[in-house]
Amino acid sequence: MTDTKNRYKTDKKSLFIGGVVVFLIAITPFLFYLYESFPKTQVWETSLSNFETIFPSWYSFAWYFTGKAIPLYLLLLWFFTCKHWWHWIILIPIAMYAFQLWGVINESNDLDELELYYIIPLMMVLVPAVYLIRAKLFNKVRGDDLQEFEEDLLTKKSIWQQVKDLFR
Repeated sequence: MTDTKNRYKTDKKSLFIGGVVVFLIAITPFLFYLYESFPKTQVWETSLSNFETIFPSWYSFAWYFTGKAIPLYLLLLWFFTCKHWWHWIILIPIAMYAFQLWGVINESNDLDELELYYIIPLMMVLVPAVYLIRAKLFNKVRGDDLQEFEEDLLTKKSIWQQVKDLFR
């Protein structure tokens, strides 16, 4: 009886969280088209102050901003709700969009050009780590001994042999 009660509470909680996630995904078209409400001038005059941008207009600034922020928003939702072992690799496109968004916010002239140089160190850590996790899981599923796997990692191999081992 208690088991069923706890399960009902868990199901109720997961339904609520799932509903919130569905709502957050469903509102993305409305969030994306917010750029339509920005002025099509370079100077935005408000009652408090005037704001100026180096973009051709605030409209284009908002278009660039939403073009980077919405995919970042969806990738973050995916990362935080994904239960698969490989979800850490999603950090690479998250970092890419974060750097691009930072460039838009700073009104950088070299949009979408330099983020690769910042992402390479992240990729050098994440890609091998995710591949190592995949290899360990694959060996566990196949029933191979992890000791043998670790010994294989410690043996000296040429670059060509390492590449061949990736596809065996």
